[in-house]
Amino acid sequence: MATETAPKQSWADDVDGEFDDIEENGLPKPVETVDENGVRTVVEYFINEQGKKVKVTRKTKRVLQKMVVNHSVAERKQWVKFGAERGSKPGPDSATTAVGEAVTLKLTAGNKSTEPEPESVEQQLKAKAASKITCRICQGEHYTAKCPYKDSLGNLAGTDSPAEPDLGVEPAAPSSSIGGKYVPPSMRSGAGRGAGESMFRSGQNRDDLPTLRVTNVSEDTSDNDLRDLFSRFGRVARVYIGRDRETGVGKGYAFVSFEERAVAERAMQKVHGMGYDNLILSVQWSQPREARPPQ
Repeated sequence: MATETAPKQSWADDVDGEFDDIEENGLPKPVETVDENGVRTVVEYFINEQGKKVKVTRKTKRVLQKMVVNHSVAERKQWVKFGAERGSKPGPDSATTAVGEAVTLKLTAGNKSTEPEPESVEQQLKAKAASKITCRICQGEHYTAKCPYKDSLGNLAGTDSPAEPDLGVEPAAPSSSIGGKYVPPSMRSGAGRGAGESMFRSGQNRDDLPTLRVTNVSEDTSDNDLRDLFSRFGRVARVYIGRDRETGVGKGYAFVSFEERAVAERAMQKVHGMGYDNLILSVQWSQPREARPPQ
């Protein structure tokens, strides 16, 4: 028995079905559908500048996003609507309301005009250029240590101070300095105490502390920078950076002393080979100083 098969429909039949609802201008009405995944599909038609009919399909998906807001804001969104929106569901309607970005309000203590404006880079450079170096001896524009008149004017620096009353105490013997050079108190004439007291603990020398020698240090690195870098591993007792005596620029090496050897060893393992200030640090154990002959 022969069975009749339904004729296969052409794609043109599907296109003709879309133009059932025709508007006054000859274009189909927009069609909006929502699938089971929540994807909204809107199909619209318009005529472009060349007079051709164009079909535009837009697909959007709305995602529910929860956020924590102020209690008064959440309560205001639940108010009953009135007027033309009477009976509508609470909250903004996308058809009649455009929701913008949340704007935060920053309150200040005083008026904005009274707040000082931040200085620009040019003002900071001018302030640095205005600050000059003044010698304490001759009031010249150079360092006091490099004053050419420190030998002649250095002894006259304290002549303007008022005379102290005579308490019956014999004055100390004049120092035996030659050429105005500095003489430590322990080496001056009349000093009976000998060498000064050590800053370290009793029975402890500077060489007794576990010390690391750090090389390949940049010129701009300061003592506080190295202290902050190594203090994360433990207590740092001392930091010293080798610098040029004339210019004060670092020579590229430093010494970091710890109170515990285990902490110093852990810091050496972590910092050795680390990149710091565009350079690779090298950390090794510091060799003890050679014994100096007694003076």
